[in-house]
Amino acid sequence: MTIKTLLPGVLGFGTAPLGNMFRAIPEEEAAATVEAAWNQGIRYFDTAPFYGAGLSEIRLGGVLARHPRDEYVLSTKVGRVILDETEDPTARDLGEKGGLFEHGRPNKMVNDYTADATLRSIEDSLKRLGTDRLDIVWVHDVAQDFYGDEWLAAYEEARTGAFRVLQQLREEGVIKAWGLGVNRVEPLELTLDLDEPKPDAFLLAGRYTLLDHERSLQRLLPAAAAQSVDIVVGGPYSSGILAGGAHFEYQKAPAEIVEKVGRIKALAERHGVGVKAAALQFSLAHPATAAAIPGATKPSRTAEDVAALGETIPAAFWDDLREQELIAQDAPVPTV
Repeated sequence: MTIKTLLPGVLGFGTAPLGNMFRAIPEEEAAATVEAAWNQGIRYFDTAPFYGAGLSEIRLGGVLARHPRDEYVLSTKVGRVILDETEDPTARDLGEKGGLFEHGRPNKMVNDYTADATLRSIEDSLKRLGTDRLDIVWVHDVAQDFYGDEWLAAYEEARTGAFRVLQQLREEGVIKAWGLGVNRVEPLELTLDLDEPKPDAFLLAGRYTLLDHERSLQRLLPAAAAQSVDIVVGGPYSSGILAGGAHFEYQKAPAEIVEKVGRIKALAERHGVGVKAAALQFSLAHPATAAAIPGATKPSRTAEDVAALGETIPAAFWDDLREQELIAQDAPVPTV
């Protein structure tokens, strides 16, 4: 089974914001946001223990418990085990993502990609989510942005631990698919070069967007397509800057990114195109991409995503982006 056949559509729901990313979200607002996504027809939900030290999983599970389990696809991640003991959420070392979930639960998070930790992580996630099974499991963040120069050691621990466990669980039918969920292309390129084990798909956040796609286009996406490894695009709005927000790469957007977004917006206005529509449809236009999973913390956001997906974008808009070198010359774009 490929991810494209497993997923119920090209639009899913990323629940990192439900872990109180950037701000403390009231319980009722979080629940209403997930329910709004359901009402908009979204049937693929992605979460992770990392998102608020289990908070996102708990909130997502609470809402999905109202709906039949067979009617949606659910993915979470392994690589971090959440403990009962607490720590200061503002003092965690999260590499380049410092302070990301300082409003989340204070439970201690331990990085561990071994086989035993992978099985424990899945068991704990099932409890937090209040469900009896997972469809897809991603190995989370074995990359430079969290581990710096030590990332290859974390990757190797995952290769000999989590990868093998997840492959076995898939072969046993316990899960339907597995892969890596990262913010960098290098771990994915490395994985495609392995003889064994073989993942079904990758969840790649922030690296195939309007603002950042050239590196992925060079090798990763062609190689993934050749091996029938589908890409799920996380963060199609580049942490919010392409959806009217102020963040890029989970931090305040630097001046050059703000300037680039301004140029894209100017062209979008000239052609009567929504920037969200351009961002979402661009990420989905490559043959290797199977779905995009923007996150949301307000009930109205998913309706905007659904509308953006259906918006007609004239070819002249993409031509202008290419002419101004705002997208790569060889980047596939949606056809009207």
